[in-house]
Amino acid sequence: MAKEVAALIKLQVKGGAANPAPPIGPALGAKGVNIMEFCKQFNARTQDRPGKITPVVITVYGDKSFEFVLKTSPAAVQIVEHTKIKKGSSESNKLKVGSISWDQIRLIAEDKLADLNCFTVDAAMSMVAGTARSMGVTVKGGEAPKTK
Repeated sequence: MAKEVAALIKLQVKGGAANPAPPIGPALGAKGVNIMEFCKQFNARTQDRPGKITPVVITVYGDKSFEFVLKTSPAAVQIVEHTKIKKGSSESNKLKVGSISWDQIRLIAEDKLADLNCFTVDAAMSMVAGTARSMGVTVKGGEAPKTK
């Protein structure tokens, strides 16, 4: 018999650095989840991505047990890593802070494809390019190259 889902909790935590401090402690404690057990499991599963922001969706069941699913880093975080900028522009339509190539966008799109609501790499590239533009990052190379 399936367990009853009591809550879904979505957090963004640095890989390998989960601890009971906010935001994890209060979010899980309010649902009655064992915070230290989550931190141990999360840190064990994110050893390969230390310091990278990792979204996690935690499913809490009626008996206070839990499961969690790790997602890929947000597109904005990956764009910042690829362009070596500190942060996005405060006025993205006027002040440009960096540039990114279509090859770099393809890498990010292929990485994020499983977490996006699209089916093709071209559609994912379009979404990532839109995120880059909204951050004030110029996309080099004009139109997106089409794959066949």
